[in-house]
Amino acid sequence: MVVAPGRQVERGTAGLRRLLWGRGISALGDGLWFTIWALYFTRILHLSPAMVGLGMAVASGIGLAVAVPLGAMADRYDPRAILVAVTVARGVAMACYALVHDPWTFVLVTTVFVAPANGGTAIRTALVAGLVTGTDARVKALARQRVAQHVGHALGAGAGAVVLAADDASAYQLAITGNALSFAASALLTATVASPRTRAARGRRPGVRLVLRDRPYLAIAGTTSLLSLCWAMLSTGLPLWIANSTRLPLSLSGVVVVISSVGIAALQIFVTNFTRTTAQAARTTVWAGALLATSCVLLATTAQGSGVVIMAVVTVAALFHVAGELGYVGGSWGLSVELMREDARGAYQGASEAATATVQMFAPAVFTLVLTTFAASGWLLVAGVFLACSAPVPALARRAARTR
Repeated sequence: MVVAPGRQVERGTAGLRRLLWGRGISALGDGLWFTIWALYFTRILHLSPAMVGLGMAVASGIGLAVAVPLGAMADRYDPRAILVAVTVARGVAMACYALVHDPWTFVLVTTVFVAPANGGTAIRTALVAGLVTGTDARVKALARQRVAQHVGHALGAGAGAVVLAADDASAYQLAITGNALSFAASALLTATVASPRTRAARGRRPGVRLVLRDRPYLAIAGTTSLLSLCWAMLSTGLPLWIANSTRLPLSLSGVVVVISSVGIAALQIFVTNFTRTTAQAARTTVWAGALLATSCVLLATTAQGSGVVIMAVVTVAALFHVAGELGYVGGSWGLSVELMREDARGAYQGASEAATATVQMFAPAVFTLVLTTFAASGWLLVAGVFLACSAPVPALARRAARTR
């Protein structure tokens, strides 16, 4: 059956709206869970920090391995159905956390919950790309998804704070149930989305092989993924720095997180105006690296500092950070969706997610090492990394564009 262009646009818009609501609801559960999981594992399940770290490491490693194959599976079959299956599996695993009573069951449940997460994100991006055409429309849709995600995380973190205040086993169990229900709601909404019509031909090479042979694309994904260090910079680097290398109040790191969240919610969609083409996305990525590097340099000047002036410097560094993060995210979306193959969207987005996840595995350790070993000079080293990985992006993007 041939669908009229107007009808296709209408179905795509409705699908994006449902994905948006699903993303917001699941992010609400994520924000709740991310606020409480460390204390739930250690205080309620009585697991050692080493066992928790082992479980997370095993799950994350498997997640890196399955991200591209999951994306390729979505290309070959129905991306909507694969995303629903991944969401349901993670929701069931979340519910099973209430039944965990020994370390090895914990590792098993954590693997089922964490490992498909990167692949699920890749499939969601591919599904969004299948519902609309054109880089600008796709990136704007992804930006709206990210805004919904941040709003959901903020609300969920607030609910998590209530659970932590109660610090009771029944409160944690109720939170787990709520998060599992958020996955169920997201799966139901995703199931009502119209499936994109374009799929990989059954006789073609698997998408895994396609993307792994696309060296220009992998070079872009690998280089830009290093800019995702900016997330650990906020979650790990800044709190460590304020606590150990300044005389500022520890609450300042929380203020910076609020600044970042508000900035992303307010400006992520606007930033997509600068990522409409491959060249624009590449230039925005360069600017993102420069802004993040500036933030690092400013933080290096606050060593052993205190008082209103130093707090103002940290606040200005936070503004540079949020501008850099906005540019990095928007630029990486523009490059990844513009340069991917349309018949292997899931596999290509899986490769991008795997590259970013690899950086995220080591990012907290990187900031812990450089800031405790080199003090203020550690910020300068990170600034150099941001500049070094963003500078070659325009040349790499031109090379990749020539091979499409």
